Amino acid sequence: MPDKSSTDEKNRTEAINESLVEEAEISKDTGVAEGEAETPASAVDAIEAEVPAAPPAKEKPHSVARSAGIVSIAVMGSRLLGLVREMVFARYFGAGFLNDAFQVGFRIPNTMRDLFAEGALSVAFVKTFTDYSVKRTEEEAWRLASMVMNALAIILSIIVILGIIFSPQIVGIIAADFSPEKAQLATTLTRIMFPFLLMVALAAVAMGVLNSKGMFGIPASASTLFNVGSIIGGLACAYWLSGGGWSKAEGAATVPNAAAQWAIIGMAIGTLIGGALQFLVQVPSLYRVGFRFRPIVSFRDPGVRQVMRLMGPAIIGTAAVQINVLVNTFYASGIDGGPSWLGYSFRLMQFPIGVFGVAIGTATLPAISRFAAKNDIKNFRSTLSSSISLVFLLTIPSACGLIILGKPIISLIYQRGAFTATDTEMVAWALAGYSVGLVGYAAIKILSPAFYALDDARTPMIISLVSIVINAVASYVFRALFSTYFVTPETPGGMGHVGLALSTSCVALVNFFALAFLLRRKINGLEGRRIFSSLIRITIASAALSGAAYATYLMLFRALGEASFFVRLIETFVPIAVGGVVFFIAARLLGVSELNQAIQSIMGRFKRRKN
Repeated sequence: MPDKSSTDEKNRTEAINESLVEEAEISKDTGVAEGEAETPASAVDAIEAEVPAAPPAKEKPHSVARSAGIVSIAVMGSRLLGLVREMVFARYFGAGFLNDAFQVGFRIPNTMRDLFAEGALSVAFVKTFTDYSVKRTEEEAWRLASMVMNALAIILSIIVILGIIFSPQIVGIIAADFSPEKAQLATTLTRIMFPFLLMVALAAVAMGVLNSKGMFGIPASASTLFNVGSIIGGLACAYWLSGGGWSKAEGAATVPNAAAQWAIIGMAIGTLIGGALQFLVQVPSLYRVGFRFRPIVSFRDPGVRQVMRLMGPAIIGTAAVQINVLVNTFYASGIDGGPSWLGYSFRLMQFPIGVFGVAIGTATLPAISRFAAKNDIKNFRSTLSSSISLVFLLTIPSACGLIILGKPIISLIYQRGAFTATDTEMVAWALAGYSVGLVGYAAIKILSPAFYALDDARTPMIISLVSIVINAVASYVFRALFSTYFVTPETPGGMGHVGLALSTSCVALVNFFALAFLLRRKINGLEGRRIFSSLIRITIASAALSGAAYATYLMLFRALGEASFFVRLIETFVPIAVGGVVFFIAARLLGVSELNQAIQSIMGRFKRRKN
């Protein structure tokens, strides 16, 4: 007699296969050759379900896990280049006047980039575009894409113009404690980089179209071009505008010379070059999937109105982290070097969020949107729960590693040129504060869009509004409290910036728990027992990772010190390797099912490719 759980699993897999058969093709751009038959080694609830045999046509369904893997690889390459970009800033501009001004100048367009590229626009557009693809004709879906792109171009062009005009007032609000010289430079940089918002919004629409059509590799890789343009174009413009070189002023509060200020302006121009490339690289793929631009605009069209209707509350619903960062910038502007320390640490913390949280969220959204459109709550719940467990598996050990090994990682990546040992210490503490909330940051990327897929934009909006208020109060209290610790002539603000990072993390965790609780009530369960069991086991394995990594680092540091780059390389990667092995062994012994099934899937694909 067959096991009941096996029968249920088989029925659920068959249901998912039937739904996923209707999804668009995965082209060669995703890294999977057309016509290649792929069957899963195992089913990870809804995530690992795939069609057992390739259809005769060139279309082939995909699973969330495989799509997340594709996105993870692409995003990892982008994040690595983003890290190179930060290394360039650390090497040539350090953590002080110039980089503080750049961080504030880029804050508004970058915050809106987070909202549009990874938040409100993508969520609202994918939901509506998927509904049109499922319930209406292909022609209507393409018409919607053109109208949304044209409407955004008009609206955001107006916002960009207003942003350029009122840049002094914007800088005055978010960086009230800047000196007049630093505020003036930040205003110039804000005006230069504001058009980046329009470019990235168009890129977000392109990404939504391609994701809905099953293409994940090219959209996820688009930000790689942004980093390439920012680095190469930025350095070329910096060299040209500065007259061939510049030097960093001594002291975080000292006003740099004109050449150095022209150099940072060159980096701002490089940001615009990167933003343009991020959109343009997706255009050929848009044409391949059937998109054709049409010069039509209608703000009364039902599809456009639905996108705008979802975007309004969705901007608030997905903006908690970004708005909290703005609040932190306001409080950090009174700490010389504070915006830079928070910026460098936030970049490192964003690496696992981008590789894991955004990747899983991007791959999950089209699937749960399709299940929601068909009112298939069972598979909606299963896919979502599996995605949450996958986030835990990938982010909890990452957070532990960043907290334990933050100092050697930062020393290896940033500490050279204008970036000092004091900067390393301050960024490491801020990174620890941000890492506390890493799980919350990543899980929000999955939970918040789930509400929009269910046509509920009100709930995450309310939660985010409350969390913003909490963060404003917590940031004030935590900054005042932490500013009294480790006060030195080099760091007169103490650890105030760490308090700001920690307050943001606490709010992200509160946001996550509130979303999970309310979503559980909305869909009558979230497979909580299975998720909690995985959470406990992953946490124990991560604790073992932490102990092993720290002990290894301490042993190497006492034996080798920090004499050279090669030594720092050893002190960073050997503890990471040891911690990774310990986590793997502990997770296997504890029976972490997500890890076991992931290994089976990888090994199964390796064997198929080998054969």
